[in-house]
Amino acid sequence: MTPYSTWNHPYEPDPRFGKRVAYLCMEFGIHQPLKIFSGGLGFLAGSHMRSAHELRQNLIGVGMLWKFGYYDQVRNDDRTMRPQFLKKYYPFLEETGIMVPVYINQHQVLVKALYLRPEVFGTVPMYLLTTNIEENDHLGRSITDRLYDANHETRVVQNIILGMGGAKVIEALGGADVYHLNEGHALPLAFHLYGKYRDINEVRRRMVFTTHTPEKAGNDEHDFHLLNRLGFFGDVPLDEVRQLTQQHGGALSYTPACLTFSKRANGVSQLHGEVSRDMWKDVHESCEILGITNAQNKKYWANPVLDRAFQDNDDQAMLAQKRIMKKALMEFVADQTGKIFDPDVLTIVWARRFAAYKRADLIMRDLTRFNTLLSKTDRPIQIIWAGKPYPSDEGAISTFNHIQKYTYKRKNCAVLTGYEMGLSKLLKEGADVWLNTPRRPREASGTSGMTAAMNGAVNFSIDDGWIPEFARHGENCFLIPAADTELQLTQVDDLDHGNMMRILEQELIPAYYSGNGRWLEIVKNSMRDVCPQFDSDRMATEYYELLYDFDMDKQARGPKVAKKGKAVTA
Repeated sequence: MTPYSTWNHPYEPDPRFGKRVAYLCMEFGIHQPLKIFSGGLGFLAGSHMRSAHELRQNLIGVGMLWKFGYYDQVRNDDRTMRPQFLKKYYPFLEETGIMVPVYINQHQVLVKALYLRPEVFGTVPMYLLTTNIEENDHLGRSITDRLYDANHETRVVQNIILGMGGAKVIEALGGADVYHLNEGHALPLAFHLYGKYRDINEVRRRMVFTTHTPEKAGNDEHDFHLLNRLGFFGDVPLDEVRQLTQQHGGALSYTPACLTFSKRANGVSQLHGEVSRDMWKDVHESCEILGITNAQNKKYWANPVLDRAFQDNDDQAMLAQKRIMKKALMEFVADQTGKIFDPDVLTIVWARRFAAYKRADLIMRDLTRFNTLLSKTDRPIQIIWAGKPYPSDEGAISTFNHIQKYTYKRKNCAVLTGYEMGLSKLLKEGADVWLNTPRRPREASGTSGMTAAMNGAVNFSIDDGWIPEFARHGENCFLIPAADTELQLTQVDDLDHGNMMRILEQELIPAYYSGNGRWLEIVKNSMRDVCPQFDSDRMATEYYELLYDFDMDKQARGPKVAKKGKAVTA
């Protein structure tokens, strides 16, 4: 038995965090070299693993080792976007000797667990699952090729590997007191536990769940018979699955099933907790849904020189370091686009996953007004876009390409490729303004603005996700008031665009160029307010206090109402 095939930490766990917790997630954004992430869900999970290590929690991470990662974002000859799939190799991962069988369509597939040492990237012990081993046939080996594979059957099988395979790997490590499903991808774990105990309350005592998706259409749902044929339910008969979940239609919805099998769950901001409680209020025997707001790991994301200057209240050192950080971003922009940006000019960054509801092109909704804004020479601006669409999302790719083509010859606009952890850090350090334009309430949390604030970037955002818990308009950010969600989408976009441009032209740009120190005060207020509340140390602590240590036997399941972000039994 290797030291990596037992439940083992490089520290004695803090008694406050003594329960053995296994955290399962489809992606982890731990550090740039380990490309097993796509975006916000992974960034959040990576920060959690770092804070759990720093707090000496008795927690491990279980994820997937993707042969091709998500994808590498490159360009065609005309500078439009092209997904590239490159085989990855990580010599810092170590053999554990753990290999477990999982049955897909009644065919055995072996799942191997590789180990990421805590000292490599400063995380808790991590176990990454792969089927890309010689013992499997070609089809079995290909299951862990691509994160979020476009083929829906492959996606289901990947869920089985994470849920069933993850559960068996955890048992090989000695088992866990609590299994934390970060999103519903690992739902098969619930059926594995139910097959073991044959008592849903025994499953509930061991399982908690985090939901990230604020609308029903965005939650995974698959045909019952497809899931049953592929082995999603393990040894649990289909009729019993329907009875347990009280889902009797043609398809199983993952999130309601997770809520039924968990002792407690959470949305990822206080607003998202409210939205989730309303959205899933009719779920059969749903657990409570709390609001535990996402957060990011300051130790990893915050520039230490800027933070030290801020802690010392040294304004000149802050301004000097911010200019150095902006110059580093400008060098990257010049290398990738050939455009020479000015570190003394107001730099606005829109960077996140390209998706229709995030509206990367909202600032371009009125092109005449947009071009007028770009042509100002007395108070100039520079705009940078970056982000990865899903590689099969043609609409989002079209938006990326449209922005690229329209701004190609505009000297103060740049569209960057390769938005991963490294570029994300560079953009947040170099941005003056972090622009966030989702349609409310579609952004469950939106944590990129937290790490931007840690690096002296001012959030300019729709009042959605985590922002309502942070924002003081004109003091620590600039807030775009959200339009009435009952309006038609075109009306919402028109109103949001009008408010955004008014605030940008009349408040934000004048504040930056005022020369009276007001902008620096906003920056400092932002840095002061973002931590410790939105440092993942707080989040990781709350998970133990509110989810893992919760005794479900002391509180009956039933209808829930929300008070101050925490659900209670009515």
